[in-house]
Order: sequence, then C-alpha cells, then structure tokens
Amino acid sequence: MNDAVRPFRIETPEADLVDLHGRLARTRWPEAETVDDWSQGIPLTYTRALCDYWSTGYDWRATEERLNVLPQFLTEIDGLDIHFVHVRSPHPGALPIVLTHGWPGSFIEFEKAIGPLVDPPAYGGDAADAFDVVCPSLPGYGFSAKPTDIGWSVERIARAWATLMERLGYGRYGAQGGDWGAMVTASLGHQDPDHVAGIHLNMPLAAPGSFDLTDLTPAEVAALESFADHRSWGTGYSKEQSTRPQTVGYGLVDSPVGQAAWIVEKFWAWSDCDGHPEHVFTRDELLDNVMLYWLPAAGASSARLYWESFERPGFDEVTVPTGCSIFPKEIMRMSRRWAATRFTDIRYWNELDRGGHFAAFEQPAAFVDEVRSFFRLVR
Repeated sequence: MNDAVRPFRIETPEADLVDLHGRLARTRWPEAETVDDWSQGIPLTYTRALCDYWSTGYDWRATEERLNVLPQFLTEIDGLDIHFVHVRSPHPGALPIVLTHGWPGSFIEFEKAIGPLVDPPAYGGDAADAFDVVCPSLPGYGFSAKPTDIGWSVERIARAWATLMERLGYGRYGAQGGDWGAMVTASLGHQDPDHVAGIHLNMPLAAPGSFDLTDLTPAEVAALESFADHRSWGTGYSKEQSTRPQTVGYGLVDSPVGQAAWIVEKFWAWSDCDGHPEHVFTRDELLDNVMLYWLPAAGASSARLYWESFERPGFDEVTVPTGCSIFPKEIMRMSRRWAATRFTDIRYWNELDRGGHFAAFEQPAAFVDEVRSFFRLVR
C-alpha cells in the first residue's frame, strides 16, 4: 500500500477551458418553460444569463489561484487517490477536524469557514477554539479519483476518512458534515469511536421508522409537511442518480449547461435564498462549485454515491458526543427527540433562524459559531 501524502495543485490545462467555451457557444437550448416560476426546473432566461456570464465574464484562473493558496494533497486509500485540503492551525492544542461535503457541493463550500476555524484570533475569536482542518473531496467528486469498482458506500468512505486522519497523525479528532457529509460523519462516529472526540451535523438523519409521530410539535408538523413536498416535487434527481447514474452521466459530462442546470437548481431549491440563488450566492460562487464537477467530468462518478447508498442507507447507532445545528430551510429537519433515536449522546442542539442545506456556504459565520459552540463541550 502506498501511504504517501503528496502535494497537489490545481493546474487546469488551457485546452480544457477552450473546450468549455466552445461547448457553451454551441449549446442547443430547449424552449422556455410554460410557467413563470421554477416549478418546471431552472428557467431558461436565468440559465442563459448564467451561462453567458460563464462564457464571457467568469474567470476560472482567478478561482484556481485563490484555491491554490489552500494546502492541498493527494493520498491513496483503499486503492483510490483522495484529494484533501489540510490547514494546520498556528495555535497549540488545536483540535483536528474533518469536514465532509455532500452533493451537489464540494470542498469549496467550506472555503470561507476554514480561516476562522484554523485561526480564530485573526477573525476576532479565541485561540482556544482553533482547529486543524482536513477537508477531503468525496470519491468521484472534485479532484479525488473515481471508483472503478462497486462498494464505495458511505460506510467505506467513513473508513477511508479514519485512515486519512490516522495517516495525518491525529489520534483524536472531530468530524463535521451535512448532506452525504452528515451520513459519512455519522458513520465515522459509529465506526471509529475510540478516536472521534465528537461529531457535528447540520443534517442529522435517523431511521424514519424510529420516529414517534404522536403528540407532534408545530415544528415537527412543519418539518413533515416540508419533507412531503420535497418527496413529491424535489426527488427526481435522486431517483435518477440512485438507479441510473451512468445514463444521466452522459449528458452531465458532455454538456456544461446541463451540468450547471442540474446543480444550480438545487441551490435554488435547498438554500435559504428567498426565491433566487443569487440572493445568497454570487454567480462566481455558483460557477466555482459547478467547475469542480465540470472540469473533472464528475457528473456520473458523483451520482454513483446515490446508487451505492441512497436506497440502502445505514442508520447505525452513534454513541459519540453529537452536536446538531438545524437550519430552517434544510431538506429534512429532525426534531431533537427524533435524532435521539440514533444519536444517543446529543450534547448540543440549536435551531437557527437563517440558512439552508449549504450551511457553511450560505452562512459561514453562523456555521463557524455552531461548530465552535459544540466542540467546546468535547475538547
């Protein structure tokens, strides 16, 4: 086994950018939707405006230069190269933490949170809250390698993260995640409790059959209604990715507009954006994230995680200390009593008044405060 940790820099061939611009210019557009909202999907007018900016105003080289300020690495785990950001804190006693993104996100979700987590005094905080941050890209996402065999489930990814943290010399560490990152983080807490100091989740999930649905609180009623609406109108992507990821992958890997539309629609649907993603994210931020799917041609490989795990989610009991931050526009908002059916040592629970599925990306200051608040209890 090769356990070397190798430095990595993003170095996009100019030919890839030329190809992108050529494909954008040759897009064959569909007709406009027959409604005046997003109910049939991302509207044509907005998609064309976003992609016109992508072609004529967006500067990937500036993003590449900015991201390359972050120390990035590759290391082979279980036969697969894993890409990760690793930023060590200048403060003694910093707690190592592994941050895990989901779909359709990337490590770039955490970019604005890394500095405050690593060096709190530089952002008006306390050095006692410092972390060493490890931020991997999921297998098949971003600059991590793409699995060539089956079996890269949530549980296998969690085992790989345990190996990664051990390889980096961390005998005790925390973990944080949302979306698939929450599932990986929970599995990590289950599988590696001797080394995990605690986990923080912004989308805790428990087995639906474990919920007590009697004497529902108003918040629980609202959460169930919201999730029922999501299941009716917002899960087409997951059905396709969990059953036929290869089929959908051809269009996503071939068409930049297709890939952008597939992703940006979710930033509209799942963020606390008051009806438009650009109320929360800049166009550059949206496209930075899309580029981490487009450049490595990750449309199919990222979707396969759904095939591996979506229909067979693991809801193993987690006994390590757990903190949960519930953002109001999250897809599925657990109540504390529902979450406690799986997470048996909840030490921190907070329900916020702003933010959605992409917590660290949407509300980085609130996200950092939540992570700090929980881990103060377990350092």
